[in-house]
Amino acid sequence: MRAYPMALLALAALCTACGGGAVPAAKEAGVPAAPATAQSPTPRALSGKTVVIDPGHNGGNAAHPSEINRKVDIITGTKACNTTGTQTASGYPEHAFTWDVASRLRPILQRMGAKVVLTRPDDKGVGPCVTERAAIGNEAGADAVLSIHGDGARTSGHGFHVILPGLLPGHNDDVVRPSRRLGVAIRDAYRKGTGLPYANYVGVNGLQSRTDLGGLNLSKRPVVMIECGNMANAGDAAKMSDPAFRQRMAVALAAGIRRYLD
Repeated sequence: MRAYPMALLALAALCTACGGGAVPAAKEAGVPAAPATAQSPTPRALSGKTVVIDPGHNGGNAAHPSEINRKVDIITGTKACNTTGTQTASGYPEHAFTWDVASRLRPILQRMGAKVVLTRPDDKGVGPCVTERAAIGNEAGADAVLSIHGDGARTSGHGFHVILPGLLPGHNDDVVRPSRRLGVAIRDAYRKGTGLPYANYVGVNGLQSRTDLGGLNLSKRPVVMIECGNMANAGDAAKMSDPAFRQRMAVALAAGIRRYLD
């Protein structure tokens, strides 16, 4: 055993008594201590989920009437491939509104970990047809599909509503129930997040079922359409034309999708 001078032994005893304890070997040798191991990040809420966002209409539709007016099969009949959509009294078009809300919604969902697929890449193209939009969701194996629209009802009508796929036996039997759960989740979150009331001109408590919409009829994945407000109504139009309010809409829609998927 190595002999130490009495003064050093006394100093060591004093340090121990003060709670200093032994100095780590790495620090004694002048080696920096290893950084503390960071805690594993919390898994993002929608990791592994795929969400398809369908911004209604498109900016180039009006210039290509023959292309968008051609008829396509939607199971319950035939309808135009697509339409131009509506607009506010001041000329703010539905296709621009839906594209803006979708563009705001996408990064919110991505930050939650979701894979997000849009049915159109920008607001300058034509279509795609409602049949193609449904196929995009099906091929993506979407866990949820949300089609975003603005309504063009009578000017006295105001508020929003969520449209659910009606039952088409032999075609969408497995989709109707989960779509309703998705629709209720989005309705509740949108109402809470935007403060907008349920539509006073259509549906019941903000919900409506339809079998005449190709995007809903042809979907094999849980799907709903939201009419975010009535663009013909001055009050709704003012909110829908406001970028800050459109951000509120996107945040609310993301909350509804998360509620359904999480």
